[in-house]
Amino acid sequence: MINLIDLGEKIREARRAQKLSQGELVQRSKVSRARLDALENGRIADIGFKKLMRVMNALGLDFRLTQLNDSRPTLEDLIEEDENAPRLGRR
Repeated sequence: MINLIDLGEKIREARRAQKLSQGELVQRSKVSRARLDALENGRIADIGFKKLMRVMNALGLDFRLTQLNDSRPTLEDLIEEDENAPRLGRR
């Protein structure tokens, strides 16, 4: 499950990967600089869905809704498995 802090980090990573400044993303998304900065730095409790989607769409990002599958590993499971792989002789 992703939270707003994780989402803000992903948005910052996407913005930087596209070599955009916060100001450029503000112009594209029509979301205030203060709100964007708070989102990217985990200091916002609620941004509102429409504003979040404007930021994400300005970066070419979107949400994907899928059926819950409890048997699929979580990101944390995969990271732990990757960290333990050398110890288990998998690398």
